[in-house]
Amino acid sequence: MIKLLVISGSPVKQSSTDIILRRISDAIADSMGDQCRVTSSFVKLNELDFIPCQSCGEAPTPKFCFFDDDLTGVYTKLAECDCLLFGTPVYFDSVSAQAKMFIDRCNCIRPPDFSNTDPKHRFVRILQRKRPGAMVLVGGERGWFEGARRVVAGFFKWVEVTNEGMVAYCSPNSRKAGSVVENQDTLAEADALGKRLAEIITGSNGRP
Repeated sequence: MIKLLVISGSPVKQSSTDIILRRISDAIADSMGDQCRVTSSFVKLNELDFIPCQSCGEAPTPKFCFFDDDLTGVYTKLAECDCLLFGTPVYFDSVSAQAKMFIDRCNCIRPPDFSNTDPKHRFVRILQRKRPGAMVLVGGERGWFEGARRVVAGFFKWVEVTNEGMVAYCSPNSRKAGSVVENQDTLAEADALGKRLAEIITGSNGRP
């Protein structure tokens, strides 16, 4: 069974971010066919109740965080997933507040090595298995994506996810939710990325 985790940092219902994420997820499942069962968990961060990182200054190991809130179950899904899809609108040249809060709260997935068990590494690598993933970024007509891309790419490295692609969409109307449904090129790009991820997951492209 293949476990997909889809995380949206968009506060808007039926947003273009959500639509593209679901499109990629559906393309992965469709491309798998009868090869294996695919389960997908869609997490809308705006619907969760969780606090920002409190910079506790010590490792919560073996837990992922000292605080028990709506992110507790998401940590487990993140650790167990075979593929991660992460999407966010671009606000002030970076990720949304919801996305940033979540990313910051994942800090202790690789906590500081306070006991100095490995002098070569300042942080403990808790998740040993690398998984493929992809990101979705949605901005305005003159959107600049590089700032948000760097944040998500850094997050991917932190949680052992290899970035296998990105769909970036510039909405022509920031007041219209879900405008991407009218952009067939972007939807086709999402379909192609989902198909490629399915090949990576199953190893049909030569990867182990």
